[in-house]
Amino acid sequence: MTEFSIDRMGAADFNEVGELIYTSTNHWYKEHTGSGVFSCEPDDALIFCREYEALDPGCCLLLRVNTTRSIAASCFYHPRPTHISLGILNVHPDYFGQGAARKLLNAVIALGKQQNLPVRLVSSLLNLDSFSLYNRAGFVPRAVYQDMLLPADATRLQSGLNSFGELRDAHLRDCEAITQLEFEQCGIDRRKDFEHILTNSSGVWHTSLVNDTQGRLKGFLASCAHPAHCMLGPGFMLDDDAAEALICRELLHRLPLQPLLLVPSSRSTLLHRLYTRGARNVELHAWQCLGEWYEPMGIVMPTFLPESL
Repeated sequence: MTEFSIDRMGAADFNEVGELIYTSTNHWYKEHTGSGVFSCEPDDALIFCREYEALDPGCCLLLRVNTTRSIAASCFYHPRPTHISLGILNVHPDYFGQGAARKLLNAVIALGKQQNLPVRLVSSLLNLDSFSLYNRAGFVPRAVYQDMLLPADATRLQSGLNSFGELRDAHLRDCEAITQLEFEQCGIDRRKDFEHILTNSSGVWHTSLVNDTQGRLKGFLASCAHPAHCMLGPGFMLDDDAAEALICRELLHRLPLQPLLLVPSSRSTLLHRLYTRGARNVELHAWQCLGEWYEPMGIVMPTFLPESL
């Protein structure tokens, strides 16, 4: 068996980690589904290193091969006041089956225990090896999500949008209200995520919010448009109306792209409305937690960048 040691990612490792994310993810999906996730160039996967390092400096663990110092696996994690989120975890195909993922997962779990915080993640239900890794470590599935795509059809997306209340772009001045709404309804604090997204230094983010007739915030939804990551989220909404409105508005903003979105399987009314607009399912994910769990009061929409849910 290969001997490994744990290290932290530095700027000099960005290229190797970006290539690892691209190679590992596409290798697994091509073997099991026939097509890769990334259709971009390998260098485009550097967005994960750049965005995550800007958001959480020094919070990427690497597993290096002792003899060569090459990177066998990487794992981003996101410490927040209320929890720690496990971000994207990748193992190079050359080291599949050697316990590499387990070593990095154990290191993040240990950080959670040291800080007395729950560890949370969103993982694919298509990849049963991945699901089993987390399940064996004690993570409990709390919600199932349907990965969906909607047609890039402006007429369909615009239909009925004006009846949902006040919809507008979100700005940095809205960060306090967004943070407070999520904390009150979900019990988590992600202020630094929303500050990062609303500041939008990288130019890949856009965020919408919806208010009721009294001007009270009912929900928000961000989206990211990049060759390596085109997806809605993070977002939170009080009800199905707010969710449908925000989803359609962000999809309209991203036309002609078709961002991926994750919708809770428990929200049958919202799912039916999206099916009516042409949505189709492409995969399933599970929201999992190790430790104390807060049941959200509304609709939570996670994303894969940033994976800080």
